[in-house]
Amino acid sequence: MLELRPTCEHCNKALPPDASDARICSFECTFCATCVDAVLAGVCPNCGGGFAPRPVRPAHDWHGGNCLANYPAATTVKHRPVDPAAHAELLERLAGRAPEAR
Repeated sequence: MLELRPTCEHCNKALPPDASDARICSFECTFCATCVDAVLAGVCPNCGGGFAPRPVRPAHDWHGGNCLANYPAATTVKHRPVDPAAHAELLERLAGRAPEAR
């Protein structure tokens, strides 16, 4: 079950469960689309993987109790601003490698 973390790990922007601009890596590191594009260049600073849009958990119980009310979003903030120098080094090491080849 995805945590649906409440904020961007870099800029701390609120990313509620229905946020269409939330991005996650395969480890659920969570960033806003602006940070993924403008700061991270599509590379997760924590694992080196790529990002995908975070799914939106249904707010209504359309089937079988699978909804936000029964499976609420996380409330613990993981605000870990990215170190620009360290991320530049990671980007250099991964240059030219597509996410599926990292």
